[in-house]
Amino acid sequence: MIADIIKLIRPSHWIKNGVVLAGLIFAGKAETPPLLQNALLAFVTFCLLSSAVYVFNDLIDRKRDQIHPLKKNRPIASGKVSSATAIIAAFILAGAGVVLALVISQPFLTVSLAFLALNILYTVILKNVVIIDVMTIAAGFVLRAYGGVVAIQVVFSEWLLITTFVLALFLGLGKRRHELTFLQDSAISHRQILEKYSPYLLDQLIGVVTASTVVTYLFYTMSHEVQDKLHTPYLFVTIPFVIYGIFRYLYLVHKEEQGGSPTTLLLTDLPLLIDVLLWLASVIIILYIL
Repeated sequence: MIADIIKLIRPSHWIKNGVVLAGLIFAGKAETPPLLQNALLAFVTFCLLSSAVYVFNDLIDRKRDQIHPLKKNRPIASGKVSSATAIIAAFILAGAGVVLALVISQPFLTVSLAFLALNILYTVILKNVVIIDVMTIAAGFVLRAYGGVVAIQVVFSEWLLITTFVLALFLGLGKRRHELTFLQDSAISHRQILEKYSPYLLDQLIGVVTASTVVTYLFYTMSHEVQDKLHTPYLFVTIPFVIYGIFRYLYLVHKEEQGGSPTTLLLTDLPLLIDVLLWLASVIIILYIL
């Protein structure tokens, strides 16, 4: 039972909450203990809240998950965890997250509650609204990034928030494309919104956000305001890692027919993992060593 509950809360997906630490890293404040502590607490908060959302989502989608070739093995869909147990787990996780958010600060609590409300609204309504569904997912990542900023009370570049949004859109659209092609005839029965999409439409949308992601990150690294604040003109060195990461993900989606879980890809695709680690290492070297 414990193993099934751990699987239910999806700890492997907590890596998504790493975006909470972006404000700390890109503000050049990772060496400041009080700010580092608050950032880590914010990370834990979003892990708790996102796990509560995962449980709630699995409860709502348990019937559809049962007909999915992979999701049918999830704890609730497979019957290994009862709905009553899942509801209790969701309330405990959400309650712990809210309490921890309040400990950090009132403004951070507001962002955390907005994140929780947005994801509940997505699960109940917005995931069935074409285009809005992936935009809502992307907005959730922006709230994570903004929450990390609020937790440590630093000034954050709007360009980085925009980059977070379009990158999350890119990943979300890639996931939709994989679901549509992987599930084929059963796609609509699993996720009704897929009826509104087509591979061609998704390819067009992905093309737009791919260019947008590269351009916004380029603007961020080349911004004189950012360069002056961070006291370095060398962030542009990290651009090739971003471009390769995007191209690698597109390759995996189109040629390897992967992309159903960007988190799984990051952890299992060695070239992509190495690229992300090199990007992170280059950012740390530029901001904290040079």
